[in-house]
Amino acid sequence: MPTAKRDIRDLSYEELTAFLDPLGEPQYRVDQIFDWLYKKNVRDFSQMSNLSQALREELAKVFSCTELKVVERHVAVDGTAKFLFGLHDDERVETVLIPTPDRATVCVSTQAGCKFRCQFCASGIAGWDRNLSCGEIVGQILYARDQSPEQTLSNIVFMGVGEPLDNYDNLIKAIRILNDERGPSIGARRITISTCGLVPQIKKLAAENLQVELAVSLHGSNNEIRSQLMPVNKKYPLPELVQACRDYIQLTNRQVTFEYILIKNLTCTEQAANELGELLKGMICRVNLIPYNRVEEYPHETPSKMEILLFQDKLTRLGVHSTVRTPRGRDAAAACGQLRHARRQKL
Repeated sequence: MPTAKRDIRDLSYEELTAFLDPLGEPQYRVDQIFDWLYKKNVRDFSQMSNLSQALREELAKVFSCTELKVVERHVAVDGTAKFLFGLHDDERVETVLIPTPDRATVCVSTQAGCKFRCQFCASGIAGWDRNLSCGEIVGQILYARDQSPEQTLSNIVFMGVGEPLDNYDNLIKAIRILNDERGPSIGARRITISTCGLVPQIKKLAAENLQVELAVSLHGSNNEIRSQLMPVNKKYPLPELVQACRDYIQLTNRQVTFEYILIKNLTCTEQAANELGELLKGMICRVNLIPYNRVEEYPHETPSKMEILLFQDKLTRLGVHSTVRTPRGRDAAAACGQLRHARRQKL
């Protein structure tokens, strides 16, 4: 059987340089290829007209550059679009494009499935199979950019299927490609990494010198509730996680966003607000309050609007800055916590 070609978008700028150097190609060829791939959106090497014929043939012989295959597409009434991509091995991941009048945000998957099985999120229900490659991560963003020509794709959030920091190397490589001014040139401060709280990787990220936004899924105001909702808390308990976040803030001088799900009679109570206020006292942070989005496998309920406002008001009086996330794409199952992973035979 012939060996499958490697996706050229798996290569960083430095790796592409290392490939071209033995061929005697000048450095500017790397810039030209990046320009074709990431600015002009060209996926056919034969159309890269300022490259020599010999180089185009060599690239086509060694690499592939195909668009991800869309198996399903759903558009919510608010314009939020969800894409189900079919990967080369029949894995399926979902990506969400969230438009506003003047810009667009893409919510990107980093794994086929999720190991961490948070008890309010659909992404881990079918289990975990593998990490996505750098090319598969970047490919989602390039596809989403093509779908929003009238709005600039200005923001990327790694909050789709999978735990981004569990696919650390491919995630960081993809971010550096996306941030590169010779490529998509998306500002690091417009890129958000969301994590369920992998403490060693948070510490590692602090040393990367990347000005990305870090969002930590807290979702519980004490160890008992967080362990009930997030099994990862048994390995990295809440006090250890919060200390890692305090260290991250000190090392990077950057604010951390805490994601906090509001579940009726569980996380959205006066006691929970008091505990959360005590937990985050003195931190340079904000809390993103997320009303629970229904997942049929779980019995949770969404609090009323009044309960949500009372919870937020309590946090404000305790000195914690918070915002309430406006749900987008619920009717297309594209809202936070509703993205899924499945193989072809499970659809």
